[in-house]
Amino acid sequence: MPRPDKVTDVAELTEQFRSSNAAVLTEYRGLSVAQLTQLRSNLGSTAQYTVVKNTLSKIAVRDAGLPELESFLQGPSAIAFIKGDTVEAAKSLRDFAKANPFLVIKGGVLDGKLVTAAELSKIADLESREVLLAKVAGAANAALSKAAALFQAPLAQAARLVEALRAQVAENSPAPAPAPPAPTAEVAAEVVPEVAETAEATETAEATETPEAVDVEVPAAESTPEAPAAEAAEEPAAPEAPAAPAAPEAIDTPATDAE
Repeated sequence: MPRPDKVTDVAELTEQFRSSNAAVLTEYRGLSVAQLTQLRSNLGSTAQYTVVKNTLSKIAVRDAGLPELESFLQGPSAIAFIKGDTVEAAKSLRDFAKANPFLVIKGGVLDGKLVTAAELSKIADLESREVLLAKVAGAANAALSKAAALFQAPLAQAARLVEALRAQVAENSPAPAPAPPAPTAEVAAEVVPEVAETAEATETAEATETPEAVDVEVPAAESTPEAPAAEAAEEPAAPEAPAAPAAPEAIDTPATDAE
């Protein structure tokens, strides 16, 4: 019957396999405690590097549904349970293994699938999550800029078309007649007396023609007295006054009486 502490260790290892994004199995034979501490520091918060016993680890991988990992549990084993960015953890393990050849990467599991040491090396060559996110953001900005340019292209094209039509109309329309030049001082000096003479001649002609206009209106003046006669004709005739008695003849009056 297994001891309770062993059962607890197996349960913890099983939970680590289930909850981790990836797990990398390594052999640390020949590494010192200081080197292992440096490796844990290089991994940082992205992974937890744990030295395990093969017998307990084999039970844990079977309980976690990963029996294919049993073949990697040979010799002094340590497992890097990756919680963060898998690419960053793979880079740290690869770089440390290059500097310290005693660290041997055997293989591992990524998202429930078995991966070999060669595949982990390819994963380490990938760009980190931060770099990928920056590239995605840059691509998104580029797509937005391209879309904005596509939206603005019809407007710019329409503006260019209108400007071309305006230039064509201006080119085909006749040129306006040039304005007459302003008279110089000499020309003005010559024209002013002529204008004055013309005005005087006009006034003289009008004064000369005035009597003719009067002669034309004379017949109308002659017919004017007929108007009262007509009005008199229309008025009723006044009654005739009775005849005055005949005065005595002056012949019979003696000359002495007249004196």
